[in-house]
Amino acid sequence: MRRLTVSPRPDWQSRVEKIGLTYHTLANGQPYWDESVYWQFTSAEIDRLEAATAEIQNLCLSAGDVILNQDRLAQMGIPAAAHAAIRAAWNGEPPALYGRLDLAYDGSTIKLLEYNADTPTGLIEAAVAQWYWLQDCFPEADQWNSIHEKLIAKWKDLKDYIPGGVHFADAGSDEDRMTTAYLQDTAEQAGLRTRRLAVKEIGWDQRRLGFADLKNDRIHTLFKLYPWEWMLEESFAQQALSTLPPASPLVEYGPRKDRRSWGSLLWIEPIWKMMWSNKALLAILWELNPGHELLLPAYLDGPRDLNSYVRKPFFGREGAGISLIRNGVAEFGSLQGLAPHGYVYQALAPMAQAGGRTAVFGSWLIDGEPAGMGIRESLGPVTTNTSCFLPHLFR
Repeated sequence: MRRLTVSPRPDWQSRVEKIGLTYHTLANGQPYWDESVYWQFTSAEIDRLEAATAEIQNLCLSAGDVILNQDRLAQMGIPAAAHAAIRAAWNGEPPALYGRLDLAYDGSTIKLLEYNADTPTGLIEAAVAQWYWLQDCFPEADQWNSIHEKLIAKWKDLKDYIPGGVHFADAGSDEDRMTTAYLQDTAEQAGLRTRRLAVKEIGWDQRRLGFADLKNDRIHTLFKLYPWEWMLEESFAQQALSTLPPASPLVEYGPRKDRRSWGSLLWIEPIWKMMWSNKALLAILWELNPGHELLLPAYLDGPRDLNSYVRKPFFGREGAGISLIRNGVAEFGSLQGLAPHGYVYQALAPMAQAGGRTAVFGSWLIDGEPAGMGIRESLGPVTTNTSCFLPHLFR
């Protein structure tokens, strides 16, 4: 594993913009997409990362069963109103599209940092931008990247399952809009009918008891780039839960007995992803698999005997609310204040560091299968929304 420098393509900005990476530069003028540096791996190293991803996915599947069998959703800060829906979705196995494991890897040790299972971003960068970079700059090399092909294959598998087409919605940031547009494009390439709208444009039809778009057409299936924990705090939370089994029987309405409500809605990602996108999962994984080579010691009741650790809120993204303590001293963030749901305390991992940056290796899964990798680097010890993205290859 090596971190190497290379001259960026002269027209790199226009090239990445053409494929949807419009947010390639940060507000301070520094590149978010940084192709002046790349990571090179051996095929054996890629095989290790792929195998580790599959193993962690299996550990999470087992942990999901334990969480539900032991009624531990409340311990994870998940509202009681969602428990029945999570259990039903887990048992019913509705479609789950994608996720991303964030891994620490120093060329020797691989450790799970967290699982972005509900609304992972960095997808255009990993699936498309770095692939075109490879073709332009190193066409003789290879890349761990079958994300695009596997997304289309998954949508094709769902064609008969979702005959009503798919609505795609997001919260409206540039990155979210382009990520959603890319996923919509993969669905269309698979032959599905799609429609796009913002989360705030989704309406509730009280007469039909279902969600509708701006044309008042029923939403049969909704891909939402909007976290479930946010949705459950919205004014429409009760309506969203009412569309999920077992709380969504077809209800008669109006004077005619043969008229019924729209009933349930297929959500992608399913609500059970709240168990995996929740960082309490890290402590449960360690409890169930103590000493596992791919896991870090992690606890819910405090750092215990850890002198150096990261404190993470159960729900959080892009480094928000994270504190890093090294040898008893806060190096990043603060231990003041409290998260509304709770914290997990996770041991520090051996991280790849070079050029004054710390790297995190995002391992993508499509339909639960390893599919590729994207790399983020930060100047500090914690990945934030200003951490840059670097391409990779292997030989």
